[in-house]
Amino acid sequence: MTKPISYKRHRFPSQIIAHAVWLYFRFPLSLRLVEEMLFERGILVSYDTIRRWGKKFGPAYARRLRRKPPRPTDIWHLDEAVISIAGEKHWLWRAVDQDGYVLDEIVQMRRDTKAAKRLLTRLMKKQGMAPKRIVTDKLSSYGAARRQVMPRVEHRSHKGLNNRAENSHLPLRKRERVMQGFQSVGGLQRFTSVFSAVRNLFVPPHSRQSALATHLHRLQAMGAWKAAAGVLA
Repeated sequence: MTKPISYKRHRFPSQIIAHAVWLYFRFPLSLRLVEEMLFERGILVSYDTIRRWGKKFGPAYARRLRRKPPRPTDIWHLDEAVISIAGEKHWLWRAVDQDGYVLDEIVQMRRDTKAAKRLLTRLMKKQGMAPKRIVTDKLSSYGAARRQVMPRVEHRSHKGLNNRAENSHLPLRKRERVMQGFQSVGGLQRFTSVFSAVRNLFVPPHSRQSALATHLHRLQAMGAWKAAAGVLA
């Protein structure tokens, strides 16, 4: 069982800490903008304190957020995006399902079969089952890795079929610009794990929904967030 989150030795109440972390990971805001938004509400806290809260509590919240149960009918869309970290090129490998839900992502230095195999192996371990199909771009490394890790799974390789995975990179690209890049591999890996968990929770499915359904989805998401942060009234 996951241990409850402890806010001991923190001067600010848990509700303020959780709200600041939510603002930072949910919206394309810099730390200084979050600081300013809290100041408007009469909360005087430095942007560096908010950064430390995000680093400490963000991963803990993400581990407690509800996860989408895997299904044998799932389709995995895989893609990789180049990310500059301290001036050096790295690759962020990401997998999303047919609904755009981020399943996993991993930062690696290479764009080859070994890197693709590592992503697939992690996915199989985390999901506990193979998908119905994987969809990728034309990178041959995916096919080689798939034959080693899940040889019986159907593989479709086509640039036009993989828009769902490619589009999943866009929200992080916006954050990358706001944050003016990432300084370390570990920092990027930590940020993306929390960022995607929060986005998975709050962004409604791609299917068209009524305004009422969207409102209910947001209420449920906020309830799940507060439960994960341990700040339910």
